[in-house]
Formats: sequence, structure tokens, C-alpha cells
Amino acid sequence: MKILVTGGTGFVGQSLCPELAADGHEVVVLTRQSAPRLPKGGVSAVTRLDGLDASGFGGVINLAGAPIGDARWTLERKRLLLDSRVNTTARLVEWMARAKRRPPVLVSASAVGYYGEQGDRPVTEDTPPTPGFTHDLCAAWEREAAKAGELGVRVCLMRIGVVLDQGGGALARMLPAFRMGAGGRLGAGKHWFPWIHRADVTAICQWLLDNDKARGAYNVGAPNPVTNAEFTRALGRALGRPTVLPMPEAALKLLFGEMSELLLVSDRMLPKRLLDEGFEFRYPDLDRALANIFGK
Repeated sequence: MKILVTGGTGFVGQSLCPELAADGHEVVVLTRQSAPRLPKGGVSAVTRLDGLDASGFGGVINLAGAPIGDARWTLERKRLLLDSRVNTTARLVEWMARAKRRPPVLVSASAVGYYGEQGDRPVTEDTPPTPGFTHDLCAAWEREAAKAGELGVRVCLMRIGVVLDQGGGALARMLPAFRMGAGGRLGAGKHWFPWIHRADVTAICQWLLDNDKARGAYNVGAPNPVTNAEFTRALGRALGRPTVLPMPEAALKLLFGEMSELLLVSDRMLPKRLLDEGFEFRYPDLDRALANIFGK
């Protein structure tokens, strides 16, 4: 099957694309990079949708979006976050609409930020969201993807948690401090941390792509979320380093401004629909996931 992947050079895409190719799919990555680093065999790249016929594709996976935690949320940064997600998705759906034969499925990224602050209560796909910037961003992103459903396309929305693995993502920002023994909980550490191993994210992408009955929103997080304090202790154990230097909430807000909510928001997100529909996680528990990531 021929599959278009947007955001294929990002953290999840770097893992997903070679797996799709290894399964025999022809993968086309849509990227802004003129000379992207791609895995050998079965993966090619384009920089524009113009001239690319959607009729030839059996599926589309939309992972495009500027990293949300890489810079303070100035008005300019918020516009970039919105454009790279919402407008990119809108252009993708418009491209699909022009085809004589549309791709039958769109698997489109969203994020746990859809829910906003949820405290200690379990968060399923039916949990009402709390208003805020991340909810507004994710809701607009999902609305654009859902428009493909009006074209007869099966649409799956992935509300992705904090993706863990070597080589990028959240761990890349955490590891320097933790390896020096300077890591610690954030604030009181009681807020929930909806983590997931990158290998499970890529497996879920493929499962949604192949499962003709799957449609709508799915929570893409491990079935056993932990608090920030529990995550901090587990990461310290995995690295064999102490974790005794907490970062006060006031300091986080001073350093990161509004973006500090990414570090302090509490989302006890559960992948209810995935579990109910039979998906099996390779890494359901944090200690097992970290042992795999660090080769232990």
C-alpha cells in the first residue's frame, strides 16, 4: 500500500516510516526539508502536495506540527503552532478532496492537551475538556481532520501523550539534568504524567491504519499513567542517579511563562477505546518501558 506521512521526519515519524516500509508499504514523506534524512528502501520524500495525486494512496498519516515545548508561547509562536497543525491539516484534506478516488483512511495526530487540566480523575475519550490554549489548539486541529469524514474517508484522531524514547522528545530535554544527578520532581509532583513508549505510538498508528472498524478519537497513552513524582523516581532508578532537587512551581512559571502549563497540567489519561477494541501494548508499565529505552 502507498502511504503519505506528514511530519515523517519528526520524532514519531522517524520510527514509524521505516516500520511501514519494512512491512512492504511504499512510504511518501511530505516535508519542508529540501534534503531530509530518510531510511533506505521504500521511503521517498516530496516538499509539495501539488502534482501529487491522492488517488494513488491507500492511507494518510498526519503527524505534522511544530514542537509545542521548544519555545515560550509568544503570540508569534502560538500562530506557528496553529498554522503547522490546523492549516497544514486543512490543506491536506483539501488535497484529498480533489482526488477522483480518495484515500480510504486518515490517521491524524492530536494531543493529550485536548483535555486541559483534569486533576486526579481518570480521563477517557468521553471526558469533557477544560478550556485553555492547548484545548483550543487540539480541538481546531481535530475539526480540520474530521472534515475528511465528510468525503467518505475513515478518520482516526490520536490524542497522544508524552512520547518517551532515546533520540528526541521529552527525554532529550530531561536527561542532561537527570544524568548529572540534578533531576527532580516538578512542583509538588502530584500531577499526572500521561506517558507512552514511542514503539507503542508507532504500533497504534499502524493498528488504526489497518483496522477498518476504527474511527474517531483515541487516547494514545500507556494504560498505567503515573504522577510526576513517580515518573521522576522511576527515571532516577533507570539511570542510577539521585532525584532530590525539585523545581518549584513558581520558578517554572517564571522560566517558561504560559508554557509552564505543559509541565504542571494533570491528565490521568487512559487509552480506554484502544483497550476495549483489543490493542495490546508492548510497554504498559513505566519501569519496563525505561528498561527497554536504556537497554537494561
